[in-house]
Amino acid sequence: MSASHAARLKDKWALVTGSSRGIGQQIALGLAGLGCNVILHGREASHCRYTLESLDAYDIATHVVSGDLATPESIAAIVNGVEAGPGRIDVLYNNAALMNLWKPIWEIRLEEWIESFHVNLFAMIMLCNAFVPAMRDQRYGRVINLTSGIKDTPQLAPYSATKAAVDKYTADLAAELRGTNVLANALDPGWLKTALGGPDADHEVETVLPGALVPVLLPDSGPSGRLYRAQDYSMLDI
Repeated sequence: MSASHAARLKDKWALVTGSSRGIGQQIALGLAGLGCNVILHGREASHCRYTLESLDAYDIATHVVSGDLATPESIAAIVNGVEAGPGRIDVLYNNAALMNLWKPIWEIRLEEWIESFHVNLFAMIMLCNAFVPAMRDQRYGRVINLTSGIKDTPQLAPYSATKAAVDKYTADLAAELRGTNVLANALDPGWLKTALGGPDADHEVETVLPGALVPVLLPDSGPSGRLYRAQDYSMLDI
């Protein structure tokens, strides 16, 4: 870890949704390695136990919030959990998502479409609404929204449609925040071997690093509204 990276994240707090396992867990560990305090999130607090134990190796502060991202009430509980702990966040890493069951596009029920949008997009928007205005007021913030390079897969149309919406929302958020030093960017983590990506994916989950840290470490007034692909930065030493 370089001194400049450590200074950039000193005393900062990052909320990583879906950080009990998989991509979110790797991002949480990567942030901890840079000296950033981390708020873990899982559907249940107990789900974060292993990640929390892994963070003991780092000289950082931690906090855990819990709640399902499918309902406004549970999202409000996550927000309240942050306010009851650190009280603020400087980095919002919207990682958590769900993928609908594989089936012909004609057989995907409306309820599956609605659930996908609730978890993959609406929860992200609600968390941004809750935390980004304070980032704007303090003139510092980094928002990273996970997207996907998925295409030509109609069996997963709800998932891919939500990710397309994430891209548009991220671009609009960046436009709204222009000139505030709150940077909003998207990250494509690649097709990874996780519970979501499955065993036949192209890459091991660990390959999301160090690329996933690049949009967190952007300098003040740096790029916003851009797409970062994790594997494009595999050569970096962060």
